[in-house]
Amino acid sequence: MSVQKSIRKKFKDSFEIKCLKLFVSAYKSAIKNNSVKIDLEENDITAELNRYINENPLRLEWQIHTNVEHHLPKNDTQKTKGFSAKLARIDLRFSNFVSTFEHIYFIEAKNIEQKGLKGSQLKRRYINTGIDNFTSKKYENGCLVGYLLKGNLELTVEGINSLLKKDKRDAEFLNFKKSDLHDFYYESEHIEIGILKHFIFDFTEK
Repeated sequence: MSVQKSIRKKFKDSFEIKCLKLFVSAYKSAIKNNSVKIDLEENDITAELNRYINENPLRLEWQIHTNVEHHLPKNDTQKTKGFSAKLARIDLRFSNFVSTFEHIYFIEAKNIEQKGLKGSQLKRRYINTGIDNFTSKKYENGCLVGYLLKGNLELTVEGINSLLKKDKRDAEFLNFKKSDLHDFYYESEHIEIGILKHFIFDFTEK
C-alpha cells in the first residue's frame, strides 16, 4: 500500500469511528429522553436520531454533515419523469471534507421484532433489504442498524441467524463482538464484501 493510500485509509477509519460515535450517542440521548416510541416507522426513528446528531457539539468540531433518506443515483438511470422517486435510498449519510478529499459513510436501518408473524417478516426484511443490499453492493461503505421495538434482543438476533441457516448461509451469521462503541455490536462475514457491521438499538419498553 502506498503512503498516500495508507494515510487515506487512516482518515477513512477515523471518520467511520466518529460517525458511529455520533450515532450511538444519539441513541443514548433518545433513550434518556424517551423520545422514540415503538409505533414509529424506521424513517421516523432515524430522523429523530439525526436530530440528536445535529445537536451534538462534536459534529461541528469534527465538521461532519448528515442527511437522511439519501438518494443513491446511478449513471445509467433513465432520466424520465418521476425517475427521482424511484432511485434507491439509504437511511443516513455522513460526510466531511479533508482538503480536497470527501469521506462518506452510510447507515441503513431496519425495524426488527422478536415474535409473531410481523417479527418473522421484519427479520426476513433485515436480511433481504439490509444484508443483501450490502452484499450486492447496492449499498456500500456503511453498516446496518436494527431498531428493536419488541421482544428480546439476543433471541431476535438468533432469529435472524435461524433464517440465514434456513437459507444455507451459516457462514454469514451475525456474531457478537465486544466493542467500546456499543454493547450490542455484531459482525457478519460475506464472500462479496468481507465484514459487515451490525448495531442493535433496543427501544423496547422496559
